[in-house]
Amino acid sequence: MATDKTTLRKAERRSNPGARAPSPAADPSLVSKRVTESIRNLILSGDLPPGSRISQESLAERFGTSRIPVRDALNRLESDGLVLLKPNSGAWVAKLDLSECIEIYKIRERIEPLALSEAVAKMSDEDVDQLAELVTKMAATKDTETFLKLDREFHLASYRASQMEQLSSMVERFWNTTQHYRRAFTKLIGKDGAWIIHAEHNLMIDALRRRDADSAAQMLHEHIRRTRVELEHHTEVFEDGALAAVKTGRSEK
Repeated sequence: MATDKTTLRKAERRSNPGARAPSPAADPSLVSKRVTESIRNLILSGDLPPGSRISQESLAERFGTSRIPVRDALNRLESDGLVLLKPNSGAWVAKLDLSECIEIYKIRERIEPLALSEAVAKMSDEDVDQLAELVTKMAATKDTETFLKLDREFHLASYRASQMEQLSSMVERFWNTTQHYRRAFTKLIGKDGAWIIHAEHNLMIDALRRRDADSAAQMLHEHIRRTRVELEHHTEVFEDGALAAVKTGRSEK
């Protein structure tokens, strides 16, 4: 079913409460960028769940634009792994099945430790301090969405010093496509299981402070693998409607 206009409006306000509809006289490139980021936020936050159809007309009305910046935004988001454009069918929020998700996690287990190990020697003490601050904030928050944002910021920032643009692009795309499954994993392990995630983050920080690239990479490999193994044991996450239920908390344990 098409996502109705009311749902889009409510989802946009929840995801980006300070957002305003672009002015018709605004710079087209800025309008396109704003629309892209707004739709990206709606998808990554789960307000537009995987598998849902995206109405270009409703989005254009919501953002006060023509369909052109919306179409441009959806094309960009398809290249980012967030949207699937189907001929004669329209735009859909990308969704993975179990085998696709597990394949991506196995790839992540290889390429993200590579990115981290390449970055370690190039990190400054200030870089490590900033990563440690993110780890502290993650451990302190009780809100799943805040944790997910901080976790994404922590890991992607830890790879930045690698200065490997093609690898970084691949990593970010895989983070986009697995966002909803990290949310499901976080809900699955609950508060009782979260301690091990925070412990692994702290061990990575310790390895980074010692500039021990091998230890940091090995810890990261196990960190990513843990999520994959947990998802493999919970195939119900990949059933229709399951991820939307995770977002609303109906499947939270």
